[in-house]
Amino acid sequence: MIIGTRGSALALAQTETIERLLAELGVSTTRMIIKTSGDTFTDRPLHEVAGVGAFVRELDDRMIEGEIDISVHSMKDLPTVRPEELSTSAVLKRDSPYDVLLTTDGSRIDELPEEAVLGTSSMRRRAQILRYRPDLHVQDLRGNINTRIRKLEEGLYDGILLAEAGLQRMGWEMDVERLNPQFFCPSANQGTIAVVTPAGSAAEEAVSNLDHQRTRIETEIERIVITDVEGGCTAPIGSFAHFINEEEISICCEVLALDGSEHVRIDEVIPVENYQDHARILGRELALMGGKELVQRAACQLGSRVSDEA
Repeated sequence: MIIGTRGSALALAQTETIERLLAELGVSTTRMIIKTSGDTFTDRPLHEVAGVGAFVRELDDRMIEGEIDISVHSMKDLPTVRPEELSTSAVLKRDSPYDVLLTTDGSRIDELPEEAVLGTSSMRRRAQILRYRPDLHVQDLRGNINTRIRKLEEGLYDGILLAEAGLQRMGWEMDVERLNPQFFCPSANQGTIAVVTPAGSAAEEAVSNLDHQRTRIETEIERIVITDVEGGCTAPIGSFAHFINEEEISICCEVLALDGSEHVRIDEVIPVENYQDHARILGRELALMGGKELVQRAACQLGSRVSDEA
């Protein structure tokens, strides 16, 4: 079976994980590297690169055309609305969902000097940092994980914000600070690998053996609860669910203004039974609390910025 993947070091590390797991099941694979629009336009913020799915569409197209049998994605990159011909056949057991701070000198977030410069490609992380430390300067940071760390080492930033899962998958042990999720609620599906196949195919049957049911439920809740605010890549939104025990799931979700000056947030525990209905109720509550208004305002502000720069 042919696995399609992006060519970044992190994407290849994720693909190697799938190749190894499938090999253990007796499934042989070959690899096809595909360059996506998200990889091509590294000189602009992610929200300007065709929105959600910038790293996904080309692989979907190749699969629908029959060129590849399997694709591997960071699940947070997958759009909620998917082509009906394709199936998210496996959601792997989640790695760390948390954000980390990597600095040039080992400083923690509370130890950074005033007006220190932090780099991130995420509007959510930017807004959360500005809420927590409004004295800091946050600048855009694009490129693969190797490029981001190189830019830090070159002194372009005093620190950079990353997903801890990326460092784990690369096998790197670094002196980082895991940021408290109470203040830095992760993005929906952060730390999770999703595997896509054609629906009803032999590939789907094989890949479905890799599915981790708890992680699938957690990530589904994270998506449901932000559906009504309609955020996509156009607003700072965090959404994180995790099992407390066999019967209960904790969910935190928040929407922020671009500069972190305002936010609305939900922290709740819901039963596993009928979890989808409970998540929908929380999603409607989040929207009515002002989440939808914050998303609309962010979209207008970002649209104005793009127009001004054109």
